[in-house]
Amino acid sequence: MLTRRSFVALAGMGGLAACAQPPAQPVTRAVMAPAKTHPPLPEFYGPITTEPWPIPAIPDGTIAPRLWRQEVDNPFPDRPRGTIVIDPDAALLHFVEGPDRAMRYGVSVGAAGFAWAGKAHLQFCRDWPRWKVPAAMIERQPNLAPYSVANGGMDPGPDNPMGARALYLFKNGKDTLYRVHGSASPQELGKAVSQGCIRMLNHDVIDLHDRAIHGSSVVVLGTARRAAQN
Repeated sequence: MLTRRSFVALAGMGGLAACAQPPAQPVTRAVMAPAKTHPPLPEFYGPITTEPWPIPAIPDGTIAPRLWRQEVDNPFPDRPRGTIVIDPDAALLHFVEGPDRAMRYGVSVGAAGFAWAGKAHLQFCRDWPRWKVPAAMIERQPNLAPYSVANGGMDPGPDNPMGARALYLFKNGKDTLYRVHGSASPQELGKAVSQGCIRMLNHDVIDLHDRAIHGSSVVVLGTARRAAQN
């Protein structure tokens, strides 16, 4: 028989059951993918102490592996040995070693409005060149007037934007005013940032300088960016 006392007890238990929280559900959290990291740079991007001015090591993680100096299958087998082919869209420079192989380097290229394309030849090279600012650049940036051709340019050294080496491009016997030169700004590699010249890591432009053949062809391919702007 259900007595009043039993009823009250059962009712109390029912109330407790009704007030009880359901079992806690496990909290699901999105798993964050680890930050993309690049493998350590090759040893040849370490410090260089044999130059007139020391060249510091390139910090790990600064440049993507595809922009590292590396020997690759030659994508331009019809070009003679010594030809330099620059692809601005890919931010790559190839030095043709032979029919089958080429040395590939990452580069920075001309910003919109400053890019140049065509065929030239390598007239000469310079170690630690002076920077002689063209008149057209001084018109855009008057603060560079102290480094004009008339004033003798900027002295060589680690603060000179021409870097450790420069390759001078001529066409039909005339200076194009475009250069392939070094840079101390590895974070800009692969980007369109220059006033038209082709920038390389100082480590890489030294290597290219040692391979380059004076008088050889330099081919700068047209860019999809410029075609889209026209």
